Amino acid sequence: MRDLSLHLMDIAQNAIAAGADCITVSLTASGYPRELTFEITDNGKGMAQDFLNQVTDPFTTTRQTRDVGLGLPLLKQSCELTGGRLEISSRQGYGTAVKAVYMLDSIDRIPVGDIAGTLVMLIMSHSDISWICRLKSPADTFELSTQEIIQVLNGVSIVEKDVLIWIQNTIQEGIKQVFGGVLDEVT
Repeated sequence: MRDLSLHLMDIAQNAIAAGADCITVSLTASGYPRELTFEITDNGKGMAQDFLNQVTDPFTTTRQTRDVGLGLPLLKQSCELTGGRLEISSRQGYGTAVKAVYMLDSIDRIPVGDIAGTLVMLIMSHSDISWICRLKSPADTFELSTQEIIQVLNGVSIVEKDVLIWIQNTIQEGIKQVFGGVLDEVT
């Protein structure tokens, strides 16, 4: 996959298929050596330990339409190419956390892509799910919650065009606010 936003779409679709009704997407820049951590957590059905142990094998999948699943193996490969790592934790009945750590200064690091646009697409197509977007750097933090937005909207649909435009613009501004020039190096 060309960028993190495509991985976001893939992992979020896994969470949705697992019955999650709350999905958190986090992007954090930190440390020295500088790291970019991309994490998606959900409260879906989780995975059994034996499946979890094999989930990064391309021939381990729950899909009925084909015998391979490339999303997590490709995410793992893109992390490891930078000297980073992929961590997956899951507990049946409680959900899953996928954490991808990239070395920020690696020439092999994939771009971040359009995180805001991807989140808006997910919100638009799955408005029944509670979405949380968290951004963090040593200088600042940002959080957006669709549940909080729905409360403020007081009956207006979250999938109204103007609301979705506002959400996308707010996330984009949050990215600029939190990451500033650091994210320019990543996109």
